[in-house]
Amino acid sequence: MSGLDKLFSGMRATSMGLSAERVRMDTIATNIANSRTTKTASGGAYRRQMVRFEPVLTKDGNGNISSMGVRAADVVEDYTTPMERIYDPANPDAGNDGYVEMPNVSATREMADLVTAMRAYEANISAQENFTRMAERALQIAR
Repeated sequence: MSGLDKLFSGMRATSMGLSAERVRMDTIATNIANSRTTKTASGGAYRRQMVRFEPVLTKDGNGNISSMGVRAADVVEDYTTPMERIYDPANPDAGNDGYVEMPNVSATREMADLVTAMRAYEANISAQENFTRMAERALQIAR
């Protein structure tokens, strides 16, 4: 792989990282927006969404596998975190026992996840800017 190929593969990897982290930030925003939604189209309280990442792999002519970056594979519901139940018999979504099932969204957890997603996004932007500067320098040298 030539130096130029390595430069462009690095740019592709950071672009994929930016895209994946953007999906993650959008998902976190959706979770925060629905943190009090007690009734969804499927009938129950909103369930927290999580982004599942996966590597994007490539195989060369010799059968060597290498990573081209990461992508957001899909968005899945969080079934491991329990739903909260609060006593609010006046709520129209309360059951016969007066309890309302609340979303399993914690604002604190979502904000912590948002900070880490933003940091990863910023790191990818920084790397992308470095690749751009390297490409510009290479062009100046080639003149």
